[in-house]
Amino acid sequence: VQLQAYGGGLVQAGGSLRLSCAASGRTFSSIAMGWFRQTPGKEREFVAATSRSGGITYYADSVKGRFTISRDNAKNTVYLQMNSLKPEDTALYYCALGGGPIGSRRVDDFGSWGQGTLVTVSS
Repeated sequence: VQLQAYGGGLVQAGGSLRLSCAASGRTFSSIAMGWFRQTPGKEREFVAATSRSGGITYYADSVKGRFTISRDNAKNTVYLQMNSLKPEDTALYYCALGGGPIGSRRVDDFGSWGQGTLVTVSS
């Protein structure tokens, strides 16, 4: 499986961005998907995840109500709509395949990490 994340950029605080992650190489609809982020010197942290069908979604408390994860299985793509962005959302954002139980936020339960896309939020 290969994952390609894109859509990052520079945005002012309060603005919006939509990240996309395209998957290739296997049946996308059979896999849960997640987004994580990481800043220099810190551990990778969970942002959001969705079940195989997209019917179940869950979020880190820090982004709940501002970010929305969704997926289009026909396009083998998962999205992260980010609204009301804050400077503390600045990070390299990664998408990954979920392999653990639904509801997991553990980095070790995800894999096949994409290369990341950089989001910078200016104050």
